[in-house]
Amino acid sequence: MKFHVMTLFPDIINNVMKESIMGRAVKSGYISIDAVNIRDFAGNKHNSVDDYPYGGGAGMVMQAEPIYNCYKYICERIRAQGSNEDAVEGTEQFKMPRLIYVTPQGKTFNQKLAREYSKEEELIFLCGRYEGIDERVLELIVTDYVSVGDYVLTGGELPALVMIDAISRLVPGVLGNGASAGKESFSGSLLEYPQYTRPENWHGKEVPPVLTSGNHKLIAQWCRRQSVIRTADRRPDLIKGADLTEEEQQLVKKILMKGSDVNEIY
Repeated sequence: MKFHVMTLFPDIINNVMKESIMGRAVKSGYISIDAVNIRDFAGNKHNSVDDYPYGGGAGMVMQAEPIYNCYKYICERIRAQGSNEDAVEGTEQFKMPRLIYVTPQGKTFNQKLAREYSKEEELIFLCGRYEGIDERVLELIVTDYVSVGDYVLTGGELPALVMIDAISRLVPGVLGNGASAGKESFSGSLLEYPQYTRPENWHGKEVPPVLTSGNHKLIAQWCRRQSVIRTADRRPDLIKGADLTEEEQQLVKKILMKGSDVNEIY
């Protein structure tokens, strides 16, 4: 999978993507990252990409033309590489990749959206700065407006990295263990069960005996139960989308009604 990031600060993207699992995935060829500097398309000697907003107001606004030229450059590279499945050899037919504009005004990013994006061959991210971007270029090139939460950051690079990380983990081969992504939080609308490692006794706290029993059936049942309990307790908004047995539904109802101490249920 190939990620293209339109940004004023490509080093932020490149430096993070060199590390840990993402770095190994890039080296192994499971994903690639192409951080393109919008300033390279400014068309003036100062590489200026912003100007004062029409109608007044504080701050500066990113201009449409440098962003549009940067976008065209990326699309031409994709077309030339012939990696887009909908590009037909010998014709002008070409499917433009989805372009995600990182903005607090967009729909909230979640695991479902990460799974959807992980099926794409190419994704383009547009990272804004200053007070925003000229609306005209957004109308022309953006396909998806996406937010990582109801708060404002200084730029779109960090949210873009959050999304790239979440999407990449769902690309086959990136995690190494294909089962890992399927057991994590938000899989099946449930949070992940508690995890433990050595030592078995730490500060007087014992690892749950079932996990050291060697009985894989009981361990699987315990993990499932803990996921249901934890989701109902911490994220009741998610539990509505989970596929629960009748027994689990009764357990959830008990937790939501606060009829007993959740610690006792654990």
